[in-house]
Amino acid sequence: MADFSIIAEGITKKYGDFTAVDGISFSVKKGEIYGFLGANGAGKTTTIKMLCGLLEPTSGDAEVAGYSVKKKPEEIKKRIGYMSQKFSLYNNLTVAENITFYAGIYGLDKKKIPVRLGEVVEKTGLSGFEDRVVKLIPSGIKQRISLACSMVHEPDVIFLDEPTAGVDPLLRRRFWGIIEELSGAGTTLFVTTHYMDEVEQCHRISLMHAAKIIKSGTVEEVRNTTFLVPVIEVRPVNLVEAYGFIREMGREAGSASVHGAVIHVVPPAAAEKPVERLRQALDAKSVKYLNIGSIQPSMEDVFVELVRRNENARD
Repeated sequence: MADFSIIAEGITKKYGDFTAVDGISFSVKKGEIYGFLGANGAGKTTTIKMLCGLLEPTSGDAEVAGYSVKKKPEEIKKRIGYMSQKFSLYNNLTVAENITFYAGIYGLDKKKIPVRLGEVVEKTGLSGFEDRVVKLIPSGIKQRISLACSMVHEPDVIFLDEPTAGVDPLLRRRFWGIIEELSGAGTTLFVTTHYMDEVEQCHRISLMHAAKIIKSGTVEEVRNTTFLVPVIEVRPVNLVEAYGFIREMGREAGSASVHGAVIHVVPPAAAEKPVERLRQALDAKSVKYLNIGSIQPSMEDVFVELVRRNENARD
């Protein structure tokens, strides 16, 4: 356990006949940014609540900061920070009052609170907001306040549940800059997200679907073991027409998915010259396109493909 902040072994959470989390296992190293990915409803939030000691697993166990979530949940709560999806801020208090309140709740020494207040305000870019009442502050800034509250007591592990949901790209970039600084200083970050572009900034990831972990590893490991052939990107003139035709081709073309104004196609592993074959098929049917070629798969491609395989395996 010395090198790990989190070790989960077969943790499951059931509500009657419904299984929210189904026997998942993983480990998180100290100082690591660990991405826990998946669509809404996959089981991410339930998992994070079990790891924080807020929910007891139906079966299995996990150690967080050296303590069992089943046997010592109160010890875990002293050593972690938790930023939930919904703001847990007091709207009628100022930014400084909120941070000070949480510092006291976490048991921080009264003499140290003013020092830590100044440190976290500076680190999270909240200078100048200290005396502002929270209810009058934009939501993107509120997320930084929530982060400040979760880190004020210098926890070993910080759990961030969808921390950048609804935040504009500039604020998201700044938020991730703070996460990287915390990791560099030795704090372990466990981040749930459904933004696939944020995945590249995680040291390791797990992808979750339908209550199970379907893939784990570094970003490159997950990408390289998911795709054994290049992904083909088609930028059609008529998206609906082109997508319908490629779907009709079935296994000959491979699996297709829409990404904005383009179509990504994963050809069969044994296909020879798949780009040329698809181009010829589109030309033969007079399906017009602006561009077609091979690309490196994005993490969105990876997730879509893994979910597709997982659902096919269940059918």
